[in-house]
Amino acid sequence: MKFKSVFDIIGPAMIGPSSSHTAGAARIGRMARALFGRQPARAEFVLYGSFATTYKGHGTDVALAGGILLFDTSDPRIKDALTIAKDVGMDIVIHTEDDPEQHPNTVLVKLHDEQGRLDVKGISIGGGKIEIIEIDNFEVQMHGDAPTLLVFHEDHYGMIASVAQLLADQCINIGSMHMSRQGKGQSALLIIETDQEMDPSILAHIEQFEHVTSARITPPL
Repeated sequence: MKFKSVFDIIGPAMIGPSSSHTAGAARIGRMARALFGRQPARAEFVLYGSFATTYKGHGTDVALAGGILLFDTSDPRIKDALTIAKDVGMDIVIHTEDDPEQHPNTVLVKLHDEQGRLDVKGISIGGGKIEIIEIDNFEVQMHGDAPTLLVFHEDHYGMIASVAQLLADQCINIGSMHMSRQGKGQSALLIIETDQEMDPSILAHIEQFEHVTSARITPPL
């Protein structure tokens, strides 16, 4: 098969010359968009390491923008994502930074609109696989392979048990759980990956729990 450009399909579900720099970047963008919950007015990408030095040649910039637009990694529109973002009124800003302590394929995604903002840091670990390592300064571990529940709350006893019981009542099995907090009794983030899809109505129940500030569900990428 003859490929016409560097954005042709390199695998069964990937666009781009590098699964790490394009497919992985697109998945990070999609995860950030899913966490934000809506189309942002502005998306800033801070690129580190090899992302920073090769992003133009490897299409990392268009892949990230495509992810924010919810394009799948195999979507041919990815190559035009920067133009499409502009057409729908989304500002895209790209920065590069030199920080040897960061993983070489790291991007900090900053999403903004009139309702608020969200910062998401992710790394591309190869083969199109990713790991989200930080959400709004909370250290996390998310790979986007399973339905995921995020509960932002004030650190308080009984929170994990209450959420786990609600999932059990819905016959939803927990695959993994991770808790991150800024300090004892301070803001915290509970992340639960599940084996089954969760009905969005579950969020209304969780948000009624005392000490919960917000909750959201992200689907598998």
